[in-house]
Formats: sequence, C-alpha cells, structure tokens
Amino acid sequence: MINKLAEEAHLNAQNKGFFDDEKNIGEMLCLIHSEVSEALEADRKDSYANWDNFNAELKAQEKGGHKDAWKTAFDLHIKDTFEDELADVIIRVMDLAAFKGIDLESHIEAKMNRNSLRERKHGKKY
Repeated sequence: MINKLAEEAHLNAQNKGFFDDEKNIGEMLCLIHSEVSEALEADRKDSYANWDNFNAELKAQEKGGHKDAWKTAFDLHIKDTFEDELADVIIRVMDLAAFKGIDLESHIEAKMNRNSLRERKHGKKY
C-alpha cells in the first residue's frame, strides 16, 4: 500500500509541474525538512485538525450547494495543522522514494524489524 501511495504522490507531483525541471536530491530533502519545521510551528501554535468541524462544515457547504465544499472545509479545519504538515512530510518522502525507484514499503518493514532487535534507546543516552 505504501508503494502505491508513493506512486500516486509522485504522479501528482509530476502532473502539477514539480518535475518539469531536473530534480536535485538536496532540494527534495530540504523540502522534506521544511515540512517538518512547519509541523513544529503548527504544534507551537497548538494547531490541530478538527475532523468533527471539518465534517460539519462539509455538510453545511454541500447543503448550500457550494461547488468547492470539500476544499473549503479542509482549508478551514485541517490545512496547516500539525497533522496536515506531518502528512506533507510523508507525501514528500514518498514522492522522493518513487522518483528514486525505492521500494519504500520493504525498507520500512526491514528497518522496523531491525529496530525491534536493537537495545534500549539503541544504546544511546536519548
């Protein structure tokens, strides 16, 4: 499932023009980092998604016949929240993995297995 999502993320990035120019891996990694920083800022602002408000807003928007109901509800109650920024981190990682032809799912499973075999705190202070 992760590889399928990675391919979808990469295809969307291509369709939106993000691969019109040659890609620089350093730039792609910095953009991942920027999403992590945005997640930090969202947490500092105590900005968290509210799915109940999203669903209520979506229902109200749809009832009112608004054509962009989903986008409006998302922008009001999910966009720029901690969860939204974490999703951006994962999407950018998946995009990079698909671009590089990496079987991300297998690597995640292997790494999680390896981490389960490591000592407490991986032998470090923190």
